[in-house]
Amino acid sequence: MSANNTGSHRPRKRFGQHFLIDQQVLQHIANSFAAKPMQNLLEIGPGQGALTDVLLQRVEHLTVIELDRDLAAFLSQRYDSSRLTVQQMDILSCNLNDLERDHPDQKLRLIGNLPYNISTPLIFHLLDQIELIEDMLFMLQKEVAIRLAAKPGNKQYGRLTVMTALQVDAVCLFDVPPAAFDPPPKVDSTVIRLTPKLQKIEFDQQKVNQLVTAAFAQRRKTLRNALSKMVSANQFADAGIDPGARAETISPEQFVKLSKICSGD
Repeated sequence: MSANNTGSHRPRKRFGQHFLIDQQVLQHIANSFAAKPMQNLLEIGPGQGALTDVLLQRVEHLTVIELDRDLAAFLSQRYDSSRLTVQQMDILSCNLNDLERDHPDQKLRLIGNLPYNISTPLIFHLLDQIELIEDMLFMLQKEVAIRLAAKPGNKQYGRLTVMTALQVDAVCLFDVPPAAFDPPPKVDSTVIRLTPKLQKIEFDQQKVNQLVTAAFAQRRKTLRNALSKMVSANQFADAGIDPGARAETISPEQFVKLSKICSGD
């Protein structure tokens, strides 16, 4: 069966399905991922197997997680189980530790065309398990990808940027137009690589998240006003942060420092 043969499996809106069908884009993604035979590979949301086909041309075995029962059954019938392991489950509730790995001594490499409606919560879910992950290559809504890779001072820089930048480096690789999908989405997509930081930043996720959420809740406010109930003038001074600045100018590392000062760490 060809990679873009839809058969009776039409995309379902409730799963946010947009099947990638452009062969050039599929090859570009696979080339960027550069999978090697002796790696633990996990594809999220394989759909009808278009990217799965391309990956299996390059590696001996692949594990996929698919929420849609019909598509999971379709994939199980289409591929030999020795080459493809199909897990029918919700990735948002998946503990990566529970997945069998071909090479237990190695971390997981993740790839997928993520449904737009779960991409942000999914990334946070995966960051909670980042110690198990070597890298991630995802296709996301372009707007989300830009926010992930934004730098301080950019208007796209926000809570999502800060909380992910503390754990991974994000690099946008290339854009994908709506015409590459069936059905075409109403927005452009971007392929992005997320790589865990070489030097781990120690921080209390809950405390930093509370601070960052409050700081960005009203972006036009100064930090002095946005964080008036959380941070004193002396604490701003100790952190070396101008209370008259806005949240979008503060680096992830500065937010961590401020959080530790406020917590007395």
